Amino acid sequence: MNIALILAGGTGTRIGGSLPKQYIEVKGEPVISRCLAAFEKHYKIDAVWIVADEKWHELILKWAGKKLKGFSIPGKNRQLSIYNGLTDISYFADEKDLVIIHDGARPLITEQLITECISACQGHDGVIPVIPIKDTVYMGERGRITALIDREKIFAGQSPEAFVLGKYLKANQRLLPDGILKINGSTEPAVMAGMDIALIPGEEDNFKITTVGDLERFRWMMET
Repeated sequence: MNIALILAGGTGTRIGGSLPKQYIEVKGEPVISRCLAAFEKHYKIDAVWIVADEKWHELILKWAGKKLKGFSIPGKNRQLSIYNGLTDISYFADEKDLVIIHDGARPLITEQLITECISACQGHDGVIPVIPIKDTVYMGERGRITALIDREKIFAGQSPEAFVLGKYLKANQRLLPDGILKINGSTEPAVMAGMDIALIPGEEDNFKITTVGDLERFRWMMET
């Protein structure tokens, strides 16, 4: 079974305003509804699970489809939100099932990328789509360059990230209670636990709406 775990518990403080970015409407649709639709329609997705504050559950039920199985509460940080979702999913899923983690604020996820994430998990413990770094990258400290970095080996990670449920849940459990609060990316616990994680090409348009500029870019794309 392939379960999509959608993260919609963020507050969106960097974008300003009181409405979290995933619930902002663009052309009459909330941002999150687009990624929910993508996973609902995908033929390889069997179930959808959402991490969201309880006050949004009723509205999400209007946007979600028949594959939605339930909700988890957000944690203190993104990775604790993921852990809460994994824990709840483990009650009905098998440890060998795949969990596909995606940000509710990445509305331009495509069917192709979801398919490639799931397919690439064959023979691996997990998969992350990445984008090559275009700019020259330096290591710096105290206002001075301290080292040169080979950008051919540096990538920017995206979601969805897919993992074997049982192995990934254990990778997160071993970081409790404090280590998990230091995690910034979903794949970090997997790498720290020695899981075999494959890289696949991401998509330039699969950006996360984090800033006002990101939101304006998304609005423009929806209008053209």
